Amino acid sequence: MTPEYLLLKRIKQYDFTLKELNLYLDTHPNCRKGLAMFAKYKKLREQAVAEYNDKFGPLTPEQNQNLENWDWVSTPWPWERS
Repeated sequence: MTPEYLLLKRIKQYDFTLKELNLYLDTHPNCRKGLAMFAKYKKLREQAVAEYNDKFGPLTPEQNQNLENWDWVSTPWPWERS
């Protein structure tokens, strides 16, 4: 497995975890442990997305960091990446 694939897989795992915590917190809004876990995985996801953007390009158009060039169209689309 390529480093790109592994990082994208980790981002997807964080997305899943955040969605599950979101659903849990909808029914337990005052759970401090749940809130702390949500904050932890939100930060981990943000770091992983930033790392992905630095190494492989943006995952979404709004993540384009290059002010000189529209990088979103210069690399394969996220679903075309292997």
